[in-house]
Amino acid sequence: MLTFIQCFRPRQWTKNVLLFAALIFSHNVHRPDYILRSIAAFFLFSLGAGAVYIVNDILDIARDRNHPVKRNRPIASGKVGTGVAWVLFAVVIVTAGMLSVLLAPAFAAALMIYVALQILYSISLKNIVILDVFIVSFGFLLRVIAGALVIDVPISSWILVCTMLLALFLILSKRRHEITLLEDKAESHRSILKEYSPYLLDQMIGVVTSATLVAYMIFTLSEETVTKFGPNMILTVPFVLYGIFRYLYLVHRKHIGGHPEEVLLTDIPMQLAVVGYAVTAVLVIYF
Repeated sequence: MLTFIQCFRPRQWTKNVLLFAALIFSHNVHRPDYILRSIAAFFLFSLGAGAVYIVNDILDIARDRNHPVKRNRPIASGKVGTGVAWVLFAVVIVTAGMLSVLLAPAFAAALMIYVALQILYSISLKNIVILDVFIVSFGFLLRVIAGALVIDVPISSWILVCTMLLALFLILSKRRHEITLLEDKAESHRSILKEYSPYLLDQMIGVVTSATLVAYMIFTLSEETVTKFGPNMILTVPFVLYGIFRYLYLVHRKHIGGHPEEVLLTDIPMQLAVVGYAVTAVLVIYF
C-alpha cells in the first residue's frame, strides 16, 4: 500500500498549500464552510496532481532509471508495473474529477486544465526550451486560481503575478541543480537540459529573483492592499527576501534545490522563514 501511495509523491503535495492563498487573503479564515471547501480542494488537487505524476513516471521510466534519485521511484524501480500504474491513474483521475464537480464545477475545470496541461507537458511541451519552465510555473498559478474558484472569491492580480514569478524562480533553480548534479548525464535524464547551461540559468534566475521581489513589494504597497489590509503588509518583505536568498544559498553552495518540497520539509531556516511570513501576514491581515 505504501508503494502505491509513493506513486503520488505525497511530499510534493506541499505545493498545493497555494490553494489556501485565496482563503487567507480574502478575509475568510473565520468561515468554517470556506475552510472545509479549501481543505477538500487541497486533497482533490493533490490526487489530480498525483495522477499526473504517475503518467510522468510512466513516460519517463527510461530516463528516471539513469537518475541517481529518481531511479528509486516505484515505477522506475519496477515495484509498480506500468499496467498497474495506468489503472491506478484512471481510477484516481475519474474519482478526483467527479468529486471536484460536486464540490465546485469551476474548481473542477481548473483541476482538469491543470491535469491536461501537465500531461501535454510530459508528452511534448517539456522539450520546448523556455516554454517548458513556463508550463510548470503555470501549474502553480492554477493552484492559486483553483483555491479562489472553490470558495468563489476574487484574488489580487498582484498575488497571481508574484506566484508566477516565484514559481519560475523555483523551476529555474531546479533546472540548474539538475545540470550541475548530473553533469554529462543531464541530457539523458531530461533532453531539454541540453538547451540550458548554468550560466544561462543564472542569468534567468537573476532576472526572475529581482522581478519577484519588486512585484511583491509593489503588492504590499499598492492602494488595493493598503485599503484592504492596512499599511503593514510591508513587514512581510524581509521574510520573502530571506527565503529567496536562503534558497539561492542552498542551490549554489549546498547543491540542494532539485526538489523545492524537500527543502521546505527539511531545511529549518527555510521553515522558520515560512512560519515567520505566515504569522506576520495573518497578524497584519486579521489583527
